[in-house]
Amino acid sequence: MRRLSLIAGLAVLVLIWAGPLLSVLRESFAAHMLAHMGVVAIAAPLIAIGVSDRIAAVRPSSALIASLVELVVVWGWHMPAARLWATSFVFATIVEQAMFLAAGLFLWLTALATAGGSTAQSASGAFALLLTSIHMTLLGALLALASRPLYGFSEVTCFGLVLDAEQDQALGGVVMLMVGAAVYLAGGVFLLSRLLSGNGQQRGAG
Repeated sequence: MRRLSLIAGLAVLVLIWAGPLLSVLRESFAAHMLAHMGVVAIAAPLIAIGVSDRIAAVRPSSALIASLVELVVVWGWHMPAARLWATSFVFATIVEQAMFLAAGLFLWLTALATAGGSTAQSASGAFALLLTSIHMTLLGALLALASRPLYGFSEVTCFGLVLDAEQDQALGGVVMLMVGAAVYLAGGVFLLSRLLSGNGQQRGAG
């Protein structure tokens, strides 16, 4: 199961980085968000699950630190100046995608590693994923509901669909809400349910 998860995660990365999405994302913000969510919310957790048996227990604070790192990376790369840099130079695109993957793996690996630890560790892992879901929900909503486009003013083509800048940005925000926020919320709820189930079993055994 873990091996299949690892293979699937690597396959998603290949599909994103070697397929047409990487070239489209430099023009369309919605395509950029598809790639971003594919890296941090699909590939990263699959890879983390695939190698989770090799990860030693971490300190309770590690998952929370990883969540803060994810927040800084995600919000930082969605600043208009950073977005412009990433669309203007191939090197910047590579740095952006590498940082997304590193931050995503850091968070998912530390969160999953807490699942078999103490109550404090398990709680920190669940809270880290829930916190990430909250800040992704906030950013996605801000992008989707913004009164003006932040990343350009011309029309773009996203997989054959012609969008103006405001529509392109709104669609990107919706993708973040539907994929990123939902996946991190599901991960946090799953870890929280395991924690509560474990506590209930311990009380029942006592």
